[in-house]
Amino acid sequence: MKLRSDTVTRGRLMAGARSLWRANGMKEEHFGRPVIAVVNSYTDMVPGHRALDQAASIVKQEILEMGCFAPEFNTIAIDDGIAMGHSGMLYSLPSRDLIADSVEYMCNAHSVDAMICISNCDKITPGMLMAAMRLNIPAIFVSGGPMEAGRSGDQKYDLVDVMVAAGDDSTSDEDLLKMERTACPGCGSCAGLFTANSMNSLAEALGLAMPGNGSVVATHKNRTVLLKNAAKQIVTNAMDYYENGKDNVLPRSIATKSSFTNALKVDIAMGGSTNTILHMLAIANEAGVDLNMSDIDELSRSVSNLCKVSPSADYYMEDLNRAGGIVALMGELDRAGFLQHAVYRVDQMSLKEVLSKYDIMSPKAEKDSISIYYSAPAGKSPQNFNFSSHDTMYHELDKDRIAGCVRDYRNAYSKEGGLAVLFGNLAVNGSIVKTAGVDDSSLFFRGQAKVFESQEDACRAILSKEIAEGDVVIIRYEGPRGGPGMQEMLYPTSYLKAMGLGNKCALITDGRFSGGTSGLAIGHVSPEAAAGGNIAVIKNGDMIRIDIVKRRIEIEVSDQVLSERHTAEKKRNDKTYTPEDRDRDISNSLKLYARNVSSADKGAIRVIS
Repeated sequence: MKLRSDTVTRGRLMAGARSLWRANGMKEEHFGRPVIAVVNSYTDMVPGHRALDQAASIVKQEILEMGCFAPEFNTIAIDDGIAMGHSGMLYSLPSRDLIADSVEYMCNAHSVDAMICISNCDKITPGMLMAAMRLNIPAIFVSGGPMEAGRSGDQKYDLVDVMVAAGDDSTSDEDLLKMERTACPGCGSCAGLFTANSMNSLAEALGLAMPGNGSVVATHKNRTVLLKNAAKQIVTNAMDYYENGKDNVLPRSIATKSSFTNALKVDIAMGGSTNTILHMLAIANEAGVDLNMSDIDELSRSVSNLCKVSPSADYYMEDLNRAGGIVALMGELDRAGFLQHAVYRVDQMSLKEVLSKYDIMSPKAEKDSISIYYSAPAGKSPQNFNFSSHDTMYHELDKDRIAGCVRDYRNAYSKEGGLAVLFGNLAVNGSIVKTAGVDDSSLFFRGQAKVFESQEDACRAILSKEIAEGDVVIIRYEGPRGGPGMQEMLYPTSYLKAMGLGNKCALITDGRFSGGTSGLAIGHVSPEAAAGGNIAVIKNGDMIRIDIVKRRIEIEVSDQVLSERHTAEKKRNDKTYTPEDRDRDISNSLKLYARNVSSADKGAIRVIS
């Protein structure tokens, strides 16, 4: 295969380009060998990314030692926790497309041959995955790793615990400050199974990242091992593709319908962030894989919930690692007959080989391979900002498949999975709920609607104690088009918990929820209000019925009444399907995003008309 980089490194007419490459540090021996882009997302604004400059240095050195040139560039990265609860969150989901575009632009403009993506949080990993599908050049993903859980004595907690405590009047300022100072004890993506760690785990399950990618904490020295192994692998894959024509190392060869199905089964089995559904739909779209909400609904009915991590339990990513990480979960799914084996992986091993070698429950598990799962947090308080800095090890692994972090099929947390798709006249095209975080008492819920047309108004009402037990809080016009930008709703769900209403109210939105959300929180309602969905015509006092077991979500209003309400709404002319009383400054960049975005059931993908 001809190197893509030959376009800018070969021939007399490219003398000027070669001169610039030399100025970038390219040496004579690099010409004619793959140019491997180090796609980084380092920034001091996101704790999950603040050490990625160190990660990139490790990767670049390894690639250079193997004889290839490794130019680095960075993407933007937005910290959802810092952007949340104010207008900054409007920019979070749209940044996913900017990241995908920037990676495409840089790699195509400079004709690179392959790339290694170093990411960690929220929209950055999905954006890079989307770009990898577009470019379809050899690519591998390696994350910066999860944060250690915060500690205070024997108690462990994370970011969400602080947010709940902040809305709870019974928590003193002194205790809140103590939690604030220790809940996020250093570098890495937040300690629970929020969006960042969910997506880094799914990169493993898709086959685009190597074992341990999602679960080894950022501060452990085994992070360096993972980085070096990923660097070696991308050089191997690039050489195999360009020299030997081995195209099964390409992203689209790896991320097939079977791979997406396996990854979604992992997602459902662990009750990952509901955002994963949004991102997996968008990534599949870029890969040319036909994936829709009905597929996810079907899977959610058959796959059991085999793993729980914060916010759905008192386990954290460090505990999941001790239980064998994502490979261990895949091993349990495989023993239950759920996984499809005819898939390729970026490490060039078959799925059977990976499970045999890395699953801690496998009788053939190799000692050197499963050593990464002994990687423990340092457990120092209050903070350790040093990336890959310690070698603390667990004395033993968590192999308890009856009551441990990861369960076997016979001892599942619940028969059905940790994520579910609900349909009905409130969400004709579907909505998503993290069932792993829903109390059994709330699987059926019926209550009267309290309607809000912004997250801010809903939060004010909750904190002012205007929401009572049995209410269904409706937050609309927060979808991809209506927000615009589809804000995360971690604050209203946290405040409901703080008011003691976590299991006593429901929250429904055409927006989305943080991976840190638990409780009866239903998001991604599609079509969204701004697209004319029925959520736009719900009125205060309407009775709402939610039946998770039957996968239904309904407004108890006749079709005729709904039709009459839509007719009245359309008489608002240019104000049709817009908030009646919301003062929100929308920038031109967000207006452009709103004009070209689908509802959540399509993954909030960009629609080019």
